[in-house]
Amino acid sequence: MKTITKFFTMAAVALAIGTTSASAQSMDRTKGVRLGFGVSGGVAEKGSPFEYGVGADARLQFDLSKELSITATTGYTRLMAKNYMGDDYDFIPAKGGVKIFPIGNMYTMGEIGAGFGIKSGSKTSLIFGGGLGYAWNHGVDVSVRYEGYKQDSSSSTYRPQNGQFALRLAYGFKL
Repeated sequence: MKTITKFFTMAAVALAIGTTSASAQSMDRTKGVRLGFGVSGGVAEKGSPFEYGVGADARLQFDLSKELSITATTGYTRLMAKNYMGDDYDFIPAKGGVKIFPIGNMYTMGEIGAGFGIKSGSKTSLIFGGGLGYAWNHGVDVSVRYEGYKQDSSSSTYRPQNGQFALRLAYGFKL
């Protein structure tokens, strides 16, 4: 079974179990501000010079209604080069996004922003992506996403094809 298929199968099972166990809970999402901290791990897309990625983030979420939120996310991400060939790509993401809650606490999300390279000579990258997730009322949040990176060709860390499929585990609370 391909790595990406295994990844999405595990994520789907986790979301299904979580959705089933939390179906009796009432929605606790009202207008307000939330802060969440998460960790993520992912596998690189086919053709990428990277093997996998790891990261940590902090996300502010502004709930505009029960169905719509806007987000601001930053943190640290590291994409590991395959077989130690080439350099790893380390950057600090700064992303803005929209979360839509079509069914209860399940959401879909899209983000766009910039990745500020940490290594000397690396340039800023465009970051874009989207995914699906589930946010429990007690603060736990699990999501899967695709995240793509478009780098400046003059960057010391330039790779023509970048992206990862990632699983994010987070905990959030209302401010």
